[in-house]
Amino acid sequence: MNSGTTYNRAQIGQLLKPNSIAIVGASDKPGALSGTVLSNLRGNGFPGDIYPINPKRDRIAGLACLKSVDDLPDGVDCAVLAIPGPMVLETVEALAGRNVGAIIIYAAGFAEDGEAGLAEQRQIGRIAAKHGIVIEGPNCLGCVNYVDRIPLTFVETLARPPSSARSVAIVSQSGAMAAVLATTLLSRQVDISYTVSTGNEAASGVEDYVDWLIEDRHTTVVAMIVEQFRRPREMLAAARHMREAGKHVVLLHPGTSSAARESATTHTGAMAGDYSLMQAKVEQAGIIMAETLEELGDIAEILQRTGAVPTPSVSVLGESGAFKALTLDLAETLGLPLAVMGDQDSPELRAALPPFVPVSNPLDITAQGLSQPQIYTHVLSSLLRDDRVGTVVAGIIQSDPATCAIKFPPIMAAIEAARANKPLIFAGLDEGAAIPSERISALRSAGIPWFPSTERVFRALARLIDASKRAPGQSAATPISLPGLSGMSGIIPEYQAKVLLGSAGISFPAGQFAASASGAVSVAEALGFPVVMKAQAAALGHKSDAGGVILNLTDAEAVSAAWTRIHDNVASYNQSIRLDGVLIEKMGARGTEMIVGAKRDPEWGDVILVGFGGVTAEILQDVVLLTPEMDHATIVKALLGLKQAAILKGWRSSPRLDVAALARLVTHLASIVEGNPQIREIDLNPVVIYPEGEGVIALDALMLVDPCK
Repeated sequence: MNSGTTYNRAQIGQLLKPNSIAIVGASDKPGALSGTVLSNLRGNGFPGDIYPINPKRDRIAGLACLKSVDDLPDGVDCAVLAIPGPMVLETVEALAGRNVGAIIIYAAGFAEDGEAGLAEQRQIGRIAAKHGIVIEGPNCLGCVNYVDRIPLTFVETLARPPSSARSVAIVSQSGAMAAVLATTLLSRQVDISYTVSTGNEAASGVEDYVDWLIEDRHTTVVAMIVEQFRRPREMLAAARHMREAGKHVVLLHPGTSSAARESATTHTGAMAGDYSLMQAKVEQAGIIMAETLEELGDIAEILQRTGAVPTPSVSVLGESGAFKALTLDLAETLGLPLAVMGDQDSPELRAALPPFVPVSNPLDITAQGLSQPQIYTHVLSSLLRDDRVGTVVAGIIQSDPATCAIKFPPIMAAIEAARANKPLIFAGLDEGAAIPSERISALRSAGIPWFPSTERVFRALARLIDASKRAPGQSAATPISLPGLSGMSGIIPEYQAKVLLGSAGISFPAGQFAASASGAVSVAEALGFPVVMKAQAAALGHKSDAGGVILNLTDAEAVSAAWTRIHDNVASYNQSIRLDGVLIEKMGARGTEMIVGAKRDPEWGDVILVGFGGVTAEILQDVVLLTPEMDHATIVKALLGLKQAAILKGWRSSPRLDVAALARLVTHLASIVEGNPQIREIDLNPVVIYPEGEGVIALDALMLVDPCK
């Protein structure tokens, strides 16, 4: 866990753009970490001062060697520690005494190696906080500044400066994955500005470097590999500022955001797990999620080369009827929106095609391009000018150098003549084809990504287009305070939760708590039959599992019998549970059951879960996570994206359901959670949604409340 220190730009700059560097544990032995660092700096022409430190050597690689940290001049920008773990803490303390601005710690054996290592790492964090030192690591591969050619890593590196104003920065907790991604992108001629591996994050974390990159004029895309965000709220703020600056963050997040949390009490808590909650929050802040390392590189490359997030709708140029069918299948699976076009509404495209080729999307020009190469120029030019098209994908069969010589020139002619501000992506269908490298380089130099697979392009585009639809903003919820919460904590059972939430405008069936059999009969008679009886106790989270719900009680005798039966059922289920009493409610009309819940995460903040509910909610998990920043229209759109959304829209002869009322309930619940920081979870399950115009009603409610803050 890092210290939570907040660094300014100048401090991070001492690490990423140092003018003076000390190497503690310097050596020129082949294979030594410090030797590689030194050769990296010398080989990349570092112009600043380098201070090797080794008590056993007078000179290393032609440089005078200092005997100890104490011999350093005051205020060196950055120190690289190429020393064993047991020597790190005392060295960090010594460097703090010399006012060193930043420290890179390669050594492992800290938080990942038990309590003693964790204690040392925490002490390193405290020293950093006290002296304002930026510490990268421990357990990291260091960083590379490609812009100024400063590789502070023990991986042999020739830092190629960016050739354009658009570059990708890599920020990763894993040093190995940062190096792998950098190798991948560089092999594709993608410009990189910086790579930073944060390791264990004793003091500085990924959030600090993303924040610094907001104002870096060379960086337009940040590719991140993060296993756990240690300061989530700062990361969300940095992501929003990135988006405001017209830059993009792409994230690969293996595993979950946090380990070993308290087991969830409610359905909502069980389903709004750490990873899902993190994903909802970062995506709403503008971060684009990738599922694989390959996808991370693909998305980053498209953003870097095109300079824009692709938008709907996509048009696909192909040369095969089978490819057309495969594309339609994959687009449907991915939810990739394709532009609708045909002969009647596309006169320019119609004129560019032979009579026997119909206008469609995907467009199959067959093998006609081999005999009439100009068809590529005419078709691509038309698609790039078409306002209905947001992104163009050219799915081309490349085959061999002779075929490439026929197809590439007319494609390049369309690219060079185009003035449309939309991405064009070239994707081969025949991976492994013998393609002259200069053909690919020409595309890339023109800002056109080249991929060996159309499937990779479609998957990356689906992610990017989905991200383009999200509009981050401030909370759309107006906080609602619940004064009745004062003094409450722990699990709030249904009968109390309904009083609290009902006072804030949540709709529940007419009902009343009863502490005795006779009281239950009196309540039932006052409400009017039929009624439902539900067992009430804080320890009884899921009543139906314990036989704690009895429906359709039609008279006083049935209510009396149910009182006895419900107590017997709960006792058989768990003898330690003592009921407060029962809740008697008027039986309502049947409808479609949903679940609506809220969860406050101490690190990420509030999230609202909505989905199809009832007793199968946790099994099917057809749910969506929403955030308080979402407006009504965005919530409605998300609800209609559920797997079973056809039910909401009116399945077969069934009426359309009141999705607008369900969306209003989401906003209302968000307002309640935003206004009451002691609420940890709220679970409304089921919520019955009725036909359009008839609203929604929550049949059950459970709350988890922390002690008053």
